[in-house]
Amino acid sequence: MRTVILLLILGFTMYAQQGSDESVRNIIEQVKLKHAPDKRTALFNIDFRSNGGELTLQGETNLNKAKEELLVALKGYKINDEIEVLPSKDLEGYDKGVVTISVANLRAKPDHPAEMVTQALLGTPLEVLKSTEDNWYLVQTPEGYLGWLDDGGLHLFNGKEMNEWTRSDKLIYTDTYGFVMASEDPKSGTVSDITAGGILKLTGTTKKGYKVAFPDGRSGFLPRKSASPLKKWLKGLKTDPNEIIKTAKKFLGVPYLWGGTSPKGMDCSGFTKTVYFLNGIMLARDASQQELYGEKIDVAAGYENLKRGDLLFFGPKPAPGKPQRITHVGIYIGNLEFIHAAGMVGINSFDPASPIFSEYRTGMLVSARRVLTSLDTPGIIKLTPENYIK
Repeated sequence: MRTVILLLILGFTMYAQQGSDESVRNIIEQVKLKHAPDKRTALFNIDFRSNGGELTLQGETNLNKAKEELLVALKGYKINDEIEVLPSKDLEGYDKGVVTISVANLRAKPDHPAEMVTQALLGTPLEVLKSTEDNWYLVQTPEGYLGWLDDGGLHLFNGKEMNEWTRSDKLIYTDTYGFVMASEDPKSGTVSDITAGGILKLTGTTKKGYKVAFPDGRSGFLPRKSASPLKKWLKGLKTDPNEIIKTAKKFLGVPYLWGGTSPKGMDCSGFTKTVYFLNGIMLARDASQQELYGEKIDVAAGYENLKRGDLLFFGPKPAPGKPQRITHVGIYIGNLEFIHAAGMVGINSFDPASPIFSEYRTGMLVSARRVLTSLDTPGIIKLTPENYIK
């Protein structure tokens, strides 16, 4: 009889513990869903061990507010807090970085064979979150995208050094592709290649062009016709659909590259993001993210509501009960035509009578967003000389 009672008590205790553990899991999941619903832009990897009324919380996040909210939600437990809030203390304060090569490949894992998730152009400021023993760094781009970058692609700064770098005069490369030369002498040799949107420190001017410095201390020279002082460039930008189309057409024929955001290769959303960035507007990285922002344009009844420069979003018809997925994005250029990266950057039409008609894309058009009427709203940031350094 005693044995039976002990077994009943043990069974009830285990059942109660399982129920308590499930409650903790639900709380963690709710906080994650609120603060980090998209793993592409936020980290909230939290687990726990339980022992009676005591919880040991483990894992990492780059969202201190989310951690604080979790601790409040679990205030009924005795908490042993082992959650690390990134950036990691192992970085010893060097938790800033700037891309120091023409195009840096960010990967899903700290390994060269891993999937490339995006790219960052020369001069892009990065938040550095943690590192591995073999010098890979988990970084976050200005638009919030997370990825791993090896130490050959960035130069690390501490907070003071980063402030000095960001506040220094800058130069932006405005040609599609070229080279930073060692000096004004065209026979001096190259320091690095550079693509449209690359940014360097401006250290001097000559009759022929600009003296520049890289984040890692290298110096070089760019001809006047291929670059512009960043502040002057930003002030001179026009948020005009004609300029958007003009920029987009500069990339015609550039090959498709998954994760690409440069003239060396672009995916569909890397293309739209780069086109808008070269007009002083920062968009979210992926098509499914870009589709969340801007003025929504009704395309259910046709194309008459579209204007030049609108973003067009495409996706396969969902199975019953499943949500619509966005898998592709392009830019409307008028006359029922759109430009997009698919195989290579090219132009297609919604008009069945056109020689560039795409039945495939026409059948997959889901929605459209107007960017230029929604500047400085979530997901659409207009860059200015005042806010660029932020």
